[in-house]
Amino acid sequence: MLQERSVIMQKEYKADIVIIGGSLGGVAAALAAAKMGKKVILTEETKWLGGQLTSQAVPPDENHWIEKFGSTRSYRQLRDGVRAYYKTHMPLTQQARDTYYLNPGNGFVSRLCHDPRVTVAVIDQMLSPYTLSGRLTVWTRHKIKEASTEGDQVKAVVVTNLDSGDEKVLNASYFLDATECGDVLPLTGVEYVTGSESKKDTGELHALDGEADPLDMQSITWCYAIDHMDGEDNTISKPEQYEFWKTYKADFWPGPMLSWKSHHPITLEEREHTLFQVDERHSLWSYRKIADKNNYTAGTFDSDITIVNWPQNDYWLGPVYEVPEEEVNKHLEGARQLSLSFLYWMQTEAPRPDGGIGYPGLRLRADVVGTEDGLAMYPYIRESRRIKSEFTILEHYVSPLARGEKGALKFKDTVGIGHYRMDLHPSTSNRNYIDNSCLPFQIPLGSLIPIRVENLLPACKNLGTTHITNGAYRLHPVEWNIGESAGFLVAYALDHNTNPRAVRNDENLLKDFQRHIESHGVELDWPRILLRLPR
Repeated sequence: MLQERSVIMQKEYKADIVIIGGSLGGVAAALAAAKMGKKVILTEETKWLGGQLTSQAVPPDENHWIEKFGSTRSYRQLRDGVRAYYKTHMPLTQQARDTYYLNPGNGFVSRLCHDPRVTVAVIDQMLSPYTLSGRLTVWTRHKIKEASTEGDQVKAVVVTNLDSGDEKVLNASYFLDATECGDVLPLTGVEYVTGSESKKDTGELHALDGEADPLDMQSITWCYAIDHMDGEDNTISKPEQYEFWKTYKADFWPGPMLSWKSHHPITLEEREHTLFQVDERHSLWSYRKIADKNNYTAGTFDSDITIVNWPQNDYWLGPVYEVPEEEVNKHLEGARQLSLSFLYWMQTEAPRPDGGIGYPGLRLRADVVGTEDGLAMYPYIRESRRIKSEFTILEHYVSPLARGEKGALKFKDTVGIGHYRMDLHPSTSNRNYIDNSCLPFQIPLGSLIPIRVENLLPACKNLGTTHITNGAYRLHPVEWNIGESAGFLVAYALDHNTNPRAVRNDENLLKDFQRHIESHGVELDWPRILLRLPR
């Protein structure tokens, strides 16, 4: 509950819609709601909007058909804006400039591996018509602190300016939680679940045997950017926890954490990596490369730049929410130390194919991620708190093992589509990868409607999935679609003097809303030819 304060001055603000969290979903929600003429306040605790793509420095994980369909129109505009930025502002070679589907980094994880600073610029440009007009107010470096509720309604939230300590009381008709961990849910009393469900709860093939484990969550990763200046010594100071990470080995892992060994995520076969491509082994350097120097005229880049988001810096020693603050801080620091320790190991002790030791030329590129220490502004969070929703998306609704030739279960209340494997990284209960095929799926509106609270919706990966299906619904274009549909939904509810629950459960309202979002470029179903194709 809100408390009276005598020391810190509080200032009140009012909007139609308050969005807490500048994730990809938060940005998409703000864009949709502002486009519909609503007054919107968007807050973000880091300096950058864009979540996974920016403050977490993760190039986009997308479906195979993303260039032509499989996302909303505005997400494609974001992607087009990234390419246009490079072609307008960067000295590309003629070959790169003539490449219609330019991949700036030529990393093989994505068709659009690019610098996070470019995404920041494109997002700011997309939002500028609404920020310049005053319809959209954006406050970065603001974090939610508390909330007040009355019955099934959220009345206000308080956010703190992380630089000044000042507080703002935000009042609105609707609130959207677009934070990476679902931080608004516990503060507003919204019912939610965390961690891994049990088979007896969900009936899912890959759910836990026995009891559910609310603290069994996917690993997080503290990403960073590096380049390679051969002949230089860019070795960082030895991290405080280096000796721990040098000797740490999980029971399920094929070797020490600081090694070139990992498991194949799908087959769990042991595999060995190399840093640079030298043979048939998996090159980590090429995986998430965001700048290929060969795409630019001579002298522009001294080296490629790549993002280190690799098996070796997945942190699974404990969760970073739903535990005491002391433990949260311990695990956040542990994730940072693991990432720095892996870099130091690569610089000083990593075996090279030529028989030598270490790559001292590896250089931490703090400028790329916008921080002083060189690590991303925020850890890559793969799994959030998830609302208890009117409809929960279960594994057997989207799995080819369960659905066969029928394709994914059709949802009459679809508000978008997506596709990715049910890709779960090693978890905080020391479980290995769970990575299974998934059919092209829809996003049901019921998964965005809390079971009780009326005016708060998820706008990120905190919708009504399970631990298993979250693995497919957490990726960049799906998260954007979730946020965009949530933004359109609350704007529609305000315009029609109704509420999101009624829109879902009234056939006429639902059809009208679906027509509305389709007219704004939200795809509601996949082309028929793709519906039975798993990945």
